[in-house]
Amino acid sequence: MCQSHGHGHRHGSCRCAASIERFMQPCLLLLLRRRPTHGYELMRYLEEFGFSGEDLDPGTVYRNLRRLEEEGLVSSRWDTSGGGPARRLYRLTPEGEEMLAAWVEVIKRQKSRLELFLQKYQEEFGRLE
Repeated sequence: MCQSHGHGHRHGSCRCAASIERFMQPCLLLLLRRRPTHGYELMRYLEEFGFSGEDLDPGTVYRNLRRLEEEGLVSSRWDTSGGGPARRLYRLTPEGEEMLAAWVEVIKRQKSRLELFLQKYQEEFGRLE
């Protein structure tokens, strides 16, 4: 059930899920700012940001990585150094660094708006679930 709308949609099919998937992009940029990383490791590290279950669908993660690469924010190459099968190693580009800084500003503004929303909701209904 979608918690934010209170009707019988699974969270993944709910309109609010689009914003969750979009939020994954700055998280991936921040993780790649730490160091170049493989996609599988990125999926594990996304748990630090509260992603779990359906939010961590590999298709969603790799779709976001492809989108970031198409936009020139991330680059990748095949890594054959591990002895196992070749895996893609993703790294942040200088453009990705700039976008990460822009995301920080957007998130700070959104955080203020979200806090105001929750405050107004609590004033109106007296409780937060």
